[in-house]
Amino acid sequence: MDAAEAGLMDRAVQAVCSCVLWLSTSAIFVILVANTVLRYITGSSLQWANEVPELLFPWLVMAGVVIAAQHGAHIATTFLMEALPAAGRRIVACLAWLVVTALYATLAIATWRMLEIVHDEKSPILQIPGSVTYGCVMGGMVLLGVLALQSAMRAWHTPAAKPAAVVEEARVPGAHW
Repeated sequence: MDAAEAGLMDRAVQAVCSCVLWLSTSAIFVILVANTVLRYITGSSLQWANEVPELLFPWLVMAGVVIAAQHGAHIATTFLMEALPAAGRRIVACLAWLVVTALYATLAIATWRMLEIVHDEKSPILQIPGSVTYGCVMGGMVLLGVLALQSAMRAWHTPAAKPAAVVEEARVPGAHW
């Protein structure tokens, strides 16, 4: 996969996950506000209004997890990798990302096998099968696996580090908040 294809895949994953994130967040917000207003004004609420946010929340979470992984925003311990020489770092990073890819694939396959079982579980009011939320988890695992594989390829194709005399002192980034 060349840089152009990787960039296209990154943009596609970002677009899909951002859309899911915004739609699910907006729907949850609108439904909860409307239900609260109804409860305050009329003393009753929509029966399905508690169920829909529960069904949408896994979609919101998985979209956020994928976007965070794409931006490298998850917690990482890097001091062991930084202690390795550049060639060792490249090999270990590539192998580690391939292991992560295999683990995400394992989770996606396990979730796929559970879809038939959880499809029989229906939400109480709307009768939406449990496979809908499990499907979003499986989709998230597939996307995370693709991103991990892309990271393995990026680690493998990273050029060797420059000699120490040429490398400038790295600045420690400030807090992001």
